[in-house]
Amino acid sequence: MKLTGVELRRISMPLVAPFRTSFGTQTARDILLVRVTADDVEGWGECVAMTSPLYSSEYVDAAEDVLRRFLVPAVLAAGPPSAHSVAEVLAPFKGHRMAKAALEMAVLDAELRAEGRSFGRELGAVRERVPCGVSVGIMDSIPELLEAVGGYLAEGYVRIKLKIEPGWDLEPVRAVRERYGDDLLLQVDANTAYTLADARQLARLDPFDLLLIEQPLDEEDVLGHVELARQIRTPVCLDESIASARDAAAAIRLGACQVVNIKPGRVGGYLEARRIHDVCVAHGVPVWCGGMLETGLGRAANVALAAMPGFTLPGDTSASGRYYASDITEPFVLDDGHLEVPTGPGLGLVPVPDRLAEVTTAAEWLTA
Repeated sequence: MKLTGVELRRISMPLVAPFRTSFGTQTARDILLVRVTADDVEGWGECVAMTSPLYSSEYVDAAEDVLRRFLVPAVLAAGPPSAHSVAEVLAPFKGHRMAKAALEMAVLDAELRAEGRSFGRELGAVRERVPCGVSVGIMDSIPELLEAVGGYLAEGYVRIKLKIEPGWDLEPVRAVRERYGDDLLLQVDANTAYTLADARQLARLDPFDLLLIEQPLDEEDVLGHVELARQIRTPVCLDESIASARDAAAAIRLGACQVVNIKPGRVGGYLEARRIHDVCVAHGVPVWCGGMLETGLGRAANVALAAMPGFTLPGDTSASGRYYASDITEPFVLDDGHLEVPTGPGLGLVPVPDRLAEVTTAAEWLTA
């Protein structure tokens, strides 16, 4: 498969409602899409970097720049690529995992379309549909939170994740547990908002029988997570701290986590995400698929990933309508708390041309 060109396309997608976490509030997503053309096929990738370097060191302008100046030229110069060779070609360039993931995803999509194979088949999916959870942002009040959670449960979501931060943790969890009962699958996500000095406060969440607490401490504080895991009963899940299969293996060996959140963009792509899955399965550690407010392109790949055997917890693979009134692809619609795994070649879907044109803010073609 010989690449003939790569398009970098920026789109702007307004959210249906503001989404607040411990690192800020989003009202829209500025998204970078990568499209590769090769022979008679094309492939799509989605970069999950945000507008500002708040969730991670990456941000969308930098991702576009490194793709334009370094990553795309390297792949185009490498000759006919396979998706499995992209990571090796890009290895000399340090970091920029989200940008690398988007390019690899596009090459993989094109390759699979050319061969008539789906993402699910390539990754090793064992399920035709996956259970879906939903991430609920920080709200202005407890009543507002309870109303939002009730709405998502009415839609059929099988698991609720509450974003937390100091000052918004114990009371929201207590209120949701009291209103919706002990049978509700409930977890929390701190996005690095705490320090080890907050261990006593985090231990106060133990009586609420949470599935897990996600990334409570700084992403570099792996040893802090080891100590925290000894002081609380709630299982510790790592997100930002896990950037590779090697990271996952080390964190598990140290006892820093009992669960791992796999976000393909964060770890450099779906092939590395599969390797992390395999490491965790080998160690008996459950995994689940995180979300980055993806469009239908990224959502299709995430749903395929979440259908692998080690993904035993519902992921943040929400329906399109959770974030966008109108997606750039045909929407993913919740059915009895589940989403269907696409079975068509590659991602199994493509952007709707008119919708894509409506939200496009810039586009640039790169050729060898």
